[in-house]
Amino acid sequence: MKKKIIITQGLQIYTFQQNKNDYISLTDMAKYKDAERTDYIIQNWMRTMDTIEFLGIWEQINNPNFKPIEFDGFKEKAGSNSFSLTPKRWIEAVNAIGMINKAGRYGGGTFAHKDIAFEFATWLSPEFKLYLIKEFQRLKIEENERLTLGWDVKRQLTKINYRIHTDAIQKNLIPKEISKTQTKIIYASEADVLNMALFGLTAKDWKASNKSKAGNMRDYADVCQLVVLANLEGLNAEFIRQKLTQPERLLKLNEIAIIQMSSLLGSPGLQKLKDKNANI
Repeated sequence: MKKKIIITQGLQIYTFQQNKNDYISLTDMAKYKDAERTDYIIQNWMRTMDTIEFLGIWEQINNPNFKPIEFDGFKEKAGSNSFSLTPKRWIEAVNAIGMINKAGRYGGGTFAHKDIAFEFATWLSPEFKLYLIKEFQRLKIEENERLTLGWDVKRQLTKINYRIHTDAIQKNLIPKEISKTQTKIIYASEADVLNMALFGLTAKDWKASNKSKAGNMRDYADVCQLVVLANLEGLNAEFIRQKLTQPERLLKLNEIAIIQMSSLLGSPGLQKLKDKNANI
């Protein structure tokens, strides 16, 4: 379950997908009103009659295990001065699926199905809601483009192919009797050989320039880059077995990356895929 980030009016808002449903962080959205009291903002929204009715109707439509009797109890008290409701209490009492509490230092908090999240955004600010929808739609378009061009398959291919690369590192570059930390440093160093050869920067440099993005630079690579990356992984594994030094391998891999990228970018087959995607 991988979280992604959208930027709305300067706020980083985490999203994730579960059972093909998109969930958006209400905790992040609540920072639009008060960054220090996000729980209080969400509870204020949940105590109104309109919100309770909306949440209940959503659960009745989408949740076969929804508990209507418990919902009626909340509905009777909604709006009164003494009534208060937290996401945790709502989830446990009515067996809700439209809201999810997630732990974690980064991206933790209360998440809600996009239908509910957009309703919360309306309560926060109509302007905020419009910007949120725009950024969310941009994220979904980007995901669809990647799938249409076979991005997901190519990304999985590079991950599988990377096993060949790590096996070559383990057998030829990692000395005996070293710590796990030292081993990780060697793996990271070799991963950056590929990163430098293809992208021209290390993973650390990319992260420093893209602090708002989840994942790593390979998650944002296009189809051409992923095809070349898969090829470079196999080639670097072979160069390691040939006992070439890291600087020698970097130069060779960079030359190969330039040649292969030039060939792929001029490929009629790839252009047909792009044209097809543009018409969807």
